[in-house]
Amino acid sequence: MTQTEERPAPVAGRARPPLSGRLLARPEIGALVAAIIIFVFFLALAPSFRSAESFFTVLYQSSVIGIVAVGVGLLMIGGEFDLSAGVIVYTAGLANSLFCWYFGVNLWVGALGSLAFCLLIGFLNGLAVMRTGIPSFLITLGTFFVLQGANLGVTKLVTGTVSSPDVSRIAGYDSLGKIFSSSFRIGPVTVWGTVLWWILFVALATWTLQRTRAGNWIFAVGGNLDSARAVGVPVVRTKIGLFMTVSFLGWFVGMHQLYRFNTLQAGSGVGNEFLYIIAAVVGGTLLTGGFGNTIGVAIGAFIFGMTSLGIIYAGWDPNWFKAFLGVMLLLAVLVNMYVKRMATMRKAD
Repeated sequence: MTQTEERPAPVAGRARPPLSGRLLARPEIGALVAAIIIFVFFLALAPSFRSAESFFTVLYQSSVIGIVAVGVGLLMIGGEFDLSAGVIVYTAGLANSLFCWYFGVNLWVGALGSLAFCLLIGFLNGLAVMRTGIPSFLITLGTFFVLQGANLGVTKLVTGTVSSPDVSRIAGYDSLGKIFSSSFRIGPVTVWGTVLWWILFVALATWTLQRTRAGNWIFAVGGNLDSARAVGVPVVRTKIGLFMTVSFLGWFVGMHQLYRFNTLQAGSGVGNEFLYIIAAVVGGTLLTGGFGNTIGVAIGAFIFGMTSLGIIYAGWDPNWFKAFLGVMLLLAVLVNMYVKRMATMRKAD
């Protein structure tokens, strides 16, 4: 009887593992700790960083990167990369503005056409990866160069310059602006709508990963492709859907950029794909796939926003920002390896 009564104790212990077994095994915990440290650091060293206006500016900066990073993070959990994600943002905006300006049609027509075009690019990226077996790194690198060249070539062909025309006087501008580039004030601060959209997309992606069959499929195809096929996961459909999700979110941010600034530079967006990947990796997503979550990706994007503006608020040379990103990426990879090991040990127990 005594031995029988002593058995539940270890079971109860497993139900409540120590902090290192529960919290440290979560993908986003390393990014959360880093975000707190960086936030306190800039609070102490940059007086202008302490205002509410600065905080919401950081949130806006984070949201513009964070929205696309949500899709990139999901794709990386699914075991793939999209190096065209940065350029497709501006492809979306340029397609909308050039089409409507040249043909004289409502901007809503151009926005929907731009959406269809971006989704087609995502579909073709995913289809090419799955049908050819060529790594997504190479497929989307090719897409990156195609889009970059097309952005510059088509824009110059249509307008004679490397910037899109001003769309503020074309029909549909006001209504689309309210959706993609609206803002409102709370006291002395301005809150951009992209911050709310970012929160919505993060919440939706988190729910999808944790509560739906599609979320299980994403983890399965990223963790072990052959095993996923063996248990009936629709691998091709899942991966193509992830590429199209990246394209959709890129289109969304492209619409924001167009309707906030009215015009776009055709050569913009190059290099942003690495910011999305860094946000995902810093947030706990493994480069090998099958592990991570979108809350961590959001924290990674927030770290980007804090750092990019915090360096300016502190009065430092902004050229150091890229060096900081490199250090953060290396540290994140090491932390992610440790977190993955902790999670594996927890499952083994």
